[in-house]
Amino acid sequence: MPFTDTQIPGVKIFEPRVFEDDRGYFFEAFNEKTFSEAGISNIFVQDNQARSVYGVLRGLHYQIPPFAQAKLVRVIEGEVLDVIVDLREDSLTFGQSLSIVLSAENKKQLFVPRGFAHGYLVLSETAEFFYKCDNFYSKKEEGGLLFNDPQLNIDWKIPAEDIIIAERDRNFPPLGQHRKPVI
Repeated sequence: MPFTDTQIPGVKIFEPRVFEDDRGYFFEAFNEKTFSEAGISNIFVQDNQARSVYGVLRGLHYQIPPFAQAKLVRVIEGEVLDVIVDLREDSLTFGQSLSIVLSAENKKQLFVPRGFAHGYLVLSETAEFFYKCDNFYSKKEEGGLLFNDPQLNIDWKIPAEDIIIAERDRNFPPLGQHRKPVI
């Protein structure tokens, strides 16, 4: 099976089988049957793509019900540090974060269930980040966590002075003061 469970229940890493030859490569980035067999039966309704330069940090974002979103994230050019934080209040891993390097080279994808804050930081000169969502975006129901909250203790892997972040993201509240309910 191309899926690996993580220490946070419901979060899975997908590593597609890549077929390479002298022409290049081919792989299935998404196959409903394969994902369903791994317990992921979400119906994705929206695809998003962003291009960013080194040091750009986008996040940590989430949507509250009824617009909570599960995501399937991947990088199609470059490399990012992808980070999630469990905001499911009934979860044994509430407040825990998980980080993974996603890149065009490793072709890994991360499945993020509903109830998580999500963000990423560009580690390469540029990166194109692509993700599927199982619910539509709603500005009214958006929330966020402070990216450098000491309680989360996230190692973003680059010097703080190199981080480029939107004013909105810089002013999100820390864990515990975040917008609820999440899930």
